[in-house]
Parts: sequence; structure tokens; C-alpha cells
Amino acid sequence: MSAGGSLAGGGSSLFSGFRVLGLYSNHVPHALRYHKKHREFYVVTAVGKCFHTYNVNRLGIVAVSNSLPDDISCVAADRMLVFAAAGQLISAFARNKEVVMCYHGHSQEVRVLLPLGDQLISADSGGDVIVWDVQGGDVYLRLQFDPATFDVTAMMHPSTYLNKVLLGSSQGALQLWNIKTSKLLFTFPGWSAGVTVLQQTPAVDTVGIGTATGRIIIHNIRLDETLMSFTQDWGPISSLAFRTDGPPIMASGSPQGHIAFWDLDRRQLVTQQRHAHSTAVATATFLHGEPLLVTNGADNAIKVWIFDQEGGGARLLRSRQGHSAPPTTIHHHGNDGKNILSAGQDGTLQSFSTVHERFNKNLGHGSINKKKEQKKKKGLSYEELRLPAITSFSSAAARQSDWDGIVACHRGRLAATTWNYQRCTMGHPPPPTLSKGHLTSCLCFQAVAITSCGNFAVIGSSCGRVDVYNLQSGLHRGCYGDNNKAHSGAVRGVATDTLNQLSLTTGSDWLLKFWRFKTRKEEEQLKLNAAPASMMLHRDSGMLALALDDFTLLVVDIETRRVVRKFTGHHGNINDMTFSPDGRWLVTVAMDCTIRTWDLPSGCLVDCFLVAMAPVGVSLSPTGDFLVTTHVDSLGVYLWTNKSLCGPVGLRPLPADYQPAVETLPGVTADELEQEIASEEADDAFESADQLGAELVTLSLMPESRWKSLLHLDVIKVREGGVARTNMEA
Repeated sequence: MSAGGSLAGGGSSLFSGFRVLGLYSNHVPHALRYHKKHREFYVVTAVGKCFHTYNVNRLGIVAVSNSLPDDISCVAADRMLVFAAAGQLISAFARNKEVVMCYHGHSQEVRVLLPLGDQLISADSGGDVIVWDVQGGDVYLRLQFDPATFDVTAMMHPSTYLNKVLLGSSQGALQLWNIKTSKLLFTFPGWSAGVTVLQQTPAVDTVGIGTATGRIIIHNIRLDETLMSFTQDWGPISSLAFRTDGPPIMASGSPQGHIAFWDLDRRQLVTQQRHAHSTAVATATFLHGEPLLVTNGADNAIKVWIFDQEGGGARLLRSRQGHSAPPTTIHHHGNDGKNILSAGQDGTLQSFSTVHERFNKNLGHGSINKKKEQKKKKGLSYEELRLPAITSFSSAAARQSDWDGIVACHRGRLAATTWNYQRCTMGHPPPPTLSKGHLTSCLCFQAVAITSCGNFAVIGSSCGRVDVYNLQSGLHRGCYGDNNKAHSGAVRGVATDTLNQLSLTTGSDWLLKFWRFKTRKEEEQLKLNAAPASMMLHRDSGMLALALDDFTLLVVDIETRRVVRKFTGHHGNINDMTFSPDGRWLVTVAMDCTIRTWDLPSGCLVDCFLVAMAPVGVSLSPTGDFLVTTHVDSLGVYLWTNKSLCGPVGLRPLPADYQPAVETLPGVTADELEQEIASEEADDAFESADQLGAELVTLSLMPESRWKSLLHLDVIKVREGGVARTNMEA
């Protein structure tokens, strides 16, 4: 896009949406498919307005669907198509991507889908159950229920029952219908509890029923006889699954994220998988004939469990997991720009790779020193051992192979944790001085910076202290200021220069102070116009950017120690900022939903665009190829390509009254896809491409094995002819 387009409000002239990282699943139950040609299972999970398809073998993403107008509320799949309901609309997708049929007829939100042969059965929250003809899209049958007496919450097709559908209700009753003759065959009174799950067992005529009270009933619907029942203590049953590879095991999911495994022969609990998900288990499904269980949940995770433990227990085989709560702080790790460290409100620290998702890392959730705390208090729960979310962190790759290279501060805690990027672990045990307070008057650590050599961590606290720690030993090496206080208010930012000569600190007392790193003596201070909110130093150029509470930006040259640039234009709190690798641009994000790029040599705003959700974190890769943002109420990490690396981009100063245009947030694209699932209806006959011209050569798209065999075509024909004659004679 030219600069003129940007001036006219045509979006960003510097950045274009590329893709989003870290989105895998939400609260919608997944659908499982088996592809006969590939001989492979695929799992389909909903992510907002589209769905993703992963192969269970490697959990690699193979397809991303086109977006629907609203968020997907349920998905289902048969041998050929994937059905997704968004609001009142049901769409059928072919090749896991393209919408080939839409079904209109519901007046309320669709919440249950059931493919059954050539029909699709759907139920909405208003009590309408519609049977559709899949190919033509016509309404084959419509059943209307009163939600006050029979609110449909679950559906299933009993195995070997031709044209029969079993409906479960929130009132507890069940009804068996013949959808071809539209007759009610039988009504089961229920067990005085709402039905949440209906699942076919490996035995014919037997159905597993999950209720809202946590009770599981194994019922024979032909004899109307309850065979056995179990009770789960974790609340309603969110999912049921049965093993088909031999052992008579049933798995039940719970809203707490636990999974219970029951032995149907001995009629008892075999084992349990606690905290399988950090939120409710949306669905658990056993692969047919294999000891594998696939689960997904609203914690943005897909997990595959294998049953190879003694006693029938399961272990995690593979998983794809992002943040279960929106990420807030992001930084690039290393100098290659391929890895992005992200800290989220869920308390985890994760690394996302821009190359491929198999290089993603989950460094885990911060926790306190368990041995030391359990000596004081016995029986600490799982939640009490976890630290709050990370508010700020700093990383250095210089000595990460020798000791921990990441230091993080946690919300409301007077403790800093260290992390090892290569081992994907939290420093254990945490360095004593970093984790225990000789700081008695402070409430929490607020700002942290690691020196460029990777040996020291400088940490600022809420009481105005700025302390230096050795990362190898964790020992306290001193603090800045008289009376051990660098500022009279809370420290808002700390930084060190490239050669460890200067330390810079800023606080809520409106002061920016320059300190000698080794002697920790104050050299100079600069009075600011307002209280600073955050600070960032570009070490190579010596430019220091400060975001103030009055929505203005200051750029200070640490050599001359003077303000060299002042930028105004944001209309909300500035959440984060980042420099370009050459120090020419400063990119800022704010609560006014704008992403602005400031040109430091000219002192002008050169690019500005709006996004739908306010950005809270930003980082520009050290190679300058990708801009990374995180947003309010979004679990993804969004990548934007730098168009100036691909070709000339004319940048002009934007006027003061410039009205930015809205840029759509990027989604998952086909650039990451490993393979494409081919439709079973595809014609295998090869069609040659049209000849472009007599003087040109048209290259074949056939595989290498096909054209290599052309030299031996006569031999192949003779051999195949001989085989055919032998078969005829036989």
C-alpha cells in the first residue's frame, strides 16, 4: 500500500496481518473423524468463528476452515463433511475448509448437532429439533418441544437402531424417536436429574447417560433396565467415553478438569487423572480400537493420553496448548527472532515459535518452594502452591546454557522467580534472596532487567528500592540510593546499558535517574512532566523511551541525558512499546486500540492503524521481520509482517487529524499447514493441463515415480498383460 493510501485511512502502510499463534481449542466439544484413505484419525476443534483440523498422530494442523459470521457453538462430523453451527445458521464444510451447504430454519441458537447417514439432526435452545437432508438442504422433519417440559440437551443414535434417535432433556426424561415415521417410540422417565451426555457403549442396546448431579447410568434401552450406576464427586458429567480396544473402561469428564476412569466389569473406580485440563473437560473421546484418549477444553488445549501404565493409568502422550487466559507481556528471546516468550494471566510462561508449532515450549506455572512451605504448613492444596500471574519479566540468551536466563516478577508478590529456557523449568530451588524478603517494607517487585552479559538482574520494587542480584548464585549484590531507596515512590522501570556502565531507573516520583552500575552512585536525574508508566531502552542506539501517564511519549538520549523527542497522539494508557532493530522506529500500543509507529530521526508519526481489541503487548523481532501483539480478551499471539522488508514503502508524516482505519486481526493461515485432507469424492482421474503454446513446454504435475517409469513402459505392459492372462486362466 502506498503512503497515499495510508493518508487516506486505508490501514497500515508498514504492517500486514500474517497469522496467529497459540490458538487450539475453546469450550466447544471436539469432533473426531477417521479418514479411510489416509488411515488416520483427525480431531476438529472450534476456535472462535472457524475450526481447526489436527491429525491425532502428531497433532499437526492440517486444515483451517473459512470464517463464519458468528462464533461456532457446536461442531460435528461424518465421513465426508464437517458441520458447524454459529447462532441460528448451520454450515456444512467440505475438505475441512469450504462451505458447501447452509441450513436455514432455526429461530434460536443451535446447540446440538448429530449427523446420521444422509440426514443431519439439530436442536436449538427454543425446543425445535429439525432433521435435514444433507445433500439438498431441505427440512425432512421438524419436531417441536416445550423447553419447560422437555428441553433437549443431548442426542445420540443407538447402534443398530435404524432411523432411531435418543433425546435427553434437562428435566431428566429421555425419548426414543423414529425420525423416518416421526413417531415417539418410548419415553424413559429418567433419574430425577438433567441429562448432560448420551453416549453409546460398546455393547448393543446399552447407553451411557451422564447427569447434572454427577451420576452415571449404564442403561439397557431395549429392556428399560439399569445395569449399573456410578457417582462422580466433581459435579456434572461433561463427557463420557468407552474404550473399544479390549479393557472395559469408561472415562468421565468433570467441570473441574479431572477425568475419572471406571472399570465396568468390577464396577469401581480404577484411576483418575486430576487436572487433566485447567478448565472443564469439553469432550473426551477414545480412538476406535486404540488405547488413546483425545480431550479438549476451554483452557485452549488439545491432549492425547495413552493407556500404558501399570494399573490402567494414563499418561500424556502429546499435546497442543496455548494460554488459557489472555497473555499480557511478550518479548522476543534470542537474536534470531524465531522465539516469542509470553506471560499470561493464567500464570504460565510459554514460548511460541514462528517457524513451526512443534518448537513451542511451555515453561510451566510458577510455584513456591514446596519443601520449605510444607514444613510450615502441612497439606497445602494444588492452588495454594501456585504463584500469581507474571507482571513483568526479562530474558537474556548470553549465559542461558550455564544458568537461568529469565527473571520474572509476580503480581502482589515480594518474590522474583528464575526460569531456564533450555530445560523449560522454573529455577529449583529459587535463589534464597530472590524469593525471600530482606525487603520488609515493600509489597511486591514491579520491574526487572537482566544485564546484556547475563550475569546480573536488576529488580525494582513498589517501595522505591532497586536491588542487584547475581543470577548464578542468587545472592544480593547491593542496592541503589541513599538509605537503600532509589526513589520515593514505586519503581516503574529499570534498564542497563550494553557495557554495564549505566543503570537507569524511573519511578512514580516523576524522576528518571542515572546510576553508575558498579559503584551504584547516582550521577544525574531528570525531572519528567508526568509519572511514567513504563520504560524501554534500545541498547545499541542508546535511546530510552518512556510512556507517561498523560498519554505522551518521551525519548531520552542516555549519552547526552536530555529529552530528544516528545510524541503526543494517543488517547488512552500506553500499554507497551518496542524499538525496531536499527532504533529508527518506536512502535507503541495503547488502550485507544491503535498501533502507532513513530520515526525517531524525523520525529513524526509515520504509521497508525486500529484493531478491534485493545493491544496490551507488543514486540518487534530482532531481525525486523515480524511485529507481535497481544490483545485484551484474546488468547492468541498475533504476527504482522513488516512490508518494508519486502519492497519499498514510502513513509510520510501523518497529519494531526489523521483518522486511522481498522485492520483485521490475522488468523491461522495455510502457510503452517502440513497437508490437506482430500475429499473422498475426489476423482482420481488425471487431467492434463492445457498447452499454453506450440513453442512452450507444459510441465507435468504427476509424481516422480510416474514419469520415471515411462522409460520402462513396454516392460510394464508386458508384465501386467502376463499377470492378467494368468488370472484369466486361473
